[in-house]
Amino acid sequence: MLETKAQETPTSRLLKKVDAALDRLAEDLARGRSAELLAYLKLLALFHRYSFSNVLLIAFQRPDATHIAGFHAWRKLGRWVKRGEKGIAFLAPIVRRRRDDDQDTAAEQDEPSRVVRGFRPAHVFDVSQTEGAELPQVPAVTGEPGPALGKLKDFTQSRGITLRYGYIFGGVEGASSGGAITLRPGLPPAVEFSVLVHELAHELLHHGERRHDTTTTVRETEAEAVAFVVGTAIGLTAGTASSDYIHLYRGTPETLAESLGSIQRTAAVILASVQ
Repeated sequence: MLETKAQETPTSRLLKKVDAALDRLAEDLARGRSAELLAYLKLLALFHRYSFSNVLLIAFQRPDATHIAGFHAWRKLGRWVKRGEKGIAFLAPIVRRRRDDDQDTAAEQDEPSRVVRGFRPAHVFDVSQTEGAELPQVPAVTGEPGPALGKLKDFTQSRGITLRYGYIFGGVEGASSGGAITLRPGLPPAVEFSVLVHELAHELLHHGERRHDTTTTVRETEAEAVAFVVGTAIGLTAGTASSDYIHLYRGTPETLAESLGSIQRTAAVILASVQ
């Protein structure tokens, strides 16, 4: 009697999808940062970094802001502030040279020759308030999640996790706060699905005792790997979006390999809930 091949079970098929996606992600990570990511990072280097107090001030006025720059800085980037747009106020330092009688003392003590003498109100504009040349963008997940998005939301809430929508300053698309997930409103369905899986992975993996045993690099690698696996399994196209995200947090193929067990288990649980 001929031997017959053992039939695959739903669980074995699911695990095959998980492993295949992880193999592909490891290959993407090994290739390094994409050209799109490098162009985007070069762009970010042109933007000024604001103090914590100014970040709060800007966020209070425009919580949906992503890229902030002054009027003339935008012109250098080939963009112009739209007519009628109101500037976002912040406090700019007033820098002056030290008085002549203080110069010798400052030099002896190796202190800077220029000091902050006060602050003045100034204004900046968010990219959404401008128009003109397109800015470099990082790759994004594309496709159509279909019913899987609704099932994912139901699963999230079934785990006692509150799902809400609201703007998060700095262009962040999602946030996990231990028992609650916030998503930026208006995301394309594929992006919304991927971001929700990412934040759900944080909820399942990183808000217990294990959080103290992991680094930011490990946590972000795990969450994005779970999002990549689940999204790929339902037919979404990530391109280099996930590997670029992991690279931003200094993740490597080795980081991925060290967390395979946690990633596989969490991806399998979430994937089973949306199929």
